[in-house]
Amino acid sequence: MTKPIRIARQPATSLVAICGKCSRKVGGGFGADGDQPLGKALRRALQLPKPKHARVRLVEAKCLKLCPKGAVAVVDSRDPGGILVIPERTPVLEVAARLGLIAVPG
Repeated sequence: MTKPIRIARQPATSLVAICGKCSRKVGGGFGADGDQPLGKALRRALQLPKPKHARVRLVEAKCLKLCPKGAVAVVDSRDPGGILVIPERTPVLEVAARLGLIAVPG
């Protein structure tokens, strides 16, 4: 007999998938020194808790099949109809604001 399908409850309200292949091709490109992958730079800048307790889960997808040059493809679960193309060296707080992870001043 197989085990039943179950739900593992967690507090996240959205999931952000970051293309791992794009991140590797860019070779970092984000953060203060431009040497961090986008996911790591976002986690640090936003001081996100461990994924088990975070309201937003940042995950690295294998490949999103868009492959922009000099940029990273990102999908937000709250708007799955479009893939964001984030150029390297874009300020991390600008990326966070575009994803709706922080409030935009003004």
